Amino acid sequence: MTHRILALTLAGLATLAAWPVQAQGLRPSVPSGISLAPGMARPSGPRQADFIVAVVNSEPITNNEVRARVARVSQQMAQQGSAMPSEAEISRQVVERMVVEKAQLQAAREAGIKVEDTAVDLAEQNVARQNQVDVPELRKRLAREGLPLAQFREELRNQLIVSRLREREVDSRVKVTDQDVDAYLRDQQTGTQQAPQEINLAMLLIAVPENATPERVKELQTKAQGLLDRAKAGEDFAALVRQNSDGPDKAGGGTLGMRPEDRYPQLFVDGARDVPVGGLSPLLRSAAGFHILKVLDKRQAGVPASVPQTHARHILLRPSPQLSEAAARDRLLDYKKRVESGLADFASLARDNSQDGSAKEGGDLGWANPGQFVPEFEEVLESLQPGQISEPVVSRFGMHLIQLIERRDRALTPREQREVVRNILREKKLEEAYSNWAQEMRARAYVEYREPPQ
Repeated sequence: MTHRILALTLAGLATLAAWPVQAQGLRPSVPSGISLAPGMARPSGPRQADFIVAVVNSEPITNNEVRARVARVSQQMAQQGSAMPSEAEISRQVVERMVVEKAQLQAAREAGIKVEDTAVDLAEQNVARQNQVDVPELRKRLAREGLPLAQFREELRNQLIVSRLREREVDSRVKVTDQDVDAYLRDQQTGTQQAPQEINLAMLLIAVPENATPERVKELQTKAQGLLDRAKAGEDFAALVRQNSDGPDKAGGGTLGMRPEDRYPQLFVDGARDVPVGGLSPLLRSAAGFHILKVLDKRQAGVPASVPQTHARHILLRPSPQLSEAAARDRLLDYKKRVESGLADFASLARDNSQDGSAKEGGDLGWANPGQFVPEFEEVLESLQPGQISEPVVSRFGMHLIQLIERRDRALTPREQREVVRNILREKKLEEAYSNWAQEMRARAYVEYREPPQ
């Protein structure tokens, strides 16, 4: 790795942020009206004997595995206000997704890809951070909800293994040429390609329990309406969210982030369409409960005239037969402790110990635009305040200790605008390449579907 960390916006631990762990429960039951694959029992019903649903290259997928996945997917969709598929469709999609994952894991094993426990530890910390809890509290909730810790960690390990396989198999296929950049800029200037609308929303959720009585639903609706009225009267929305919301983003004031409209549930897009920046949506009802949205920002996506930049430095250690991931993490934690206690200087430690090309500059990565670093690195960087040092972060390059120096907004030069476009196009091509690769993996696998026992 050189002075810059190569950006791959769809790889790495960023996928873990979407793991459906909710603030009020880590393994909720399937909402009413959602059935499982034919012959499968609801998680909340009497436990049935397990059986094989499908076989992928001689490896089985069981009924219990599918039931657990359906519960998570259904709860996540309800939490986000997404429209629920038909009973047959949700069953089909869950099983098909598990078939693809199984085929990918088999290919990863054949390629000799492994993930050490230390990387799983850091992934577990990432899930805890996404849910605004520490790891001990995360594990307590897992136990309360009946999800064994070993199973949870094995699923994290599998996600990491597949992510590393995708990076190795797909990244080399993705190329963005100067002609691609020229065509994109030309389309933007002539209006041939209309850039999508991007919105940033904050959400306050009043959850409605499954099978709630009409009286309870009415009570919760009244509570939600009262909070909406208070927000309209001028009370701080973020404070109302932190004090009252049942959503997983409550600690951050409910902020969901700037993203294209097609990455929000249609319920949210429709509810916010005619709401000005700073305004509030009407009360919205989904399978998860009652939602109140505040529109934080709206803009037309495209090539920005300016960009928020970060100035950071890091120390990189590359695990090897002589340096295990656990030893690398312990060494970085010692560096962090020494810097924070005033016993050492971050730049000096980087010069003496970092295994990156930036070591000679004290680990200084210079001013960086969004998307310039790999997602797992950038996600942690965005969470830091100036002067703050991160916990150890794993990427495909090794293990990092990151310090944010400062932030700024800066006008982009024409050359920098071209690099922004290059990153946009690379992300789009990566999505297409990942989709094609997954289809190829699925096509090569032998899959046998089985009927439930009579």
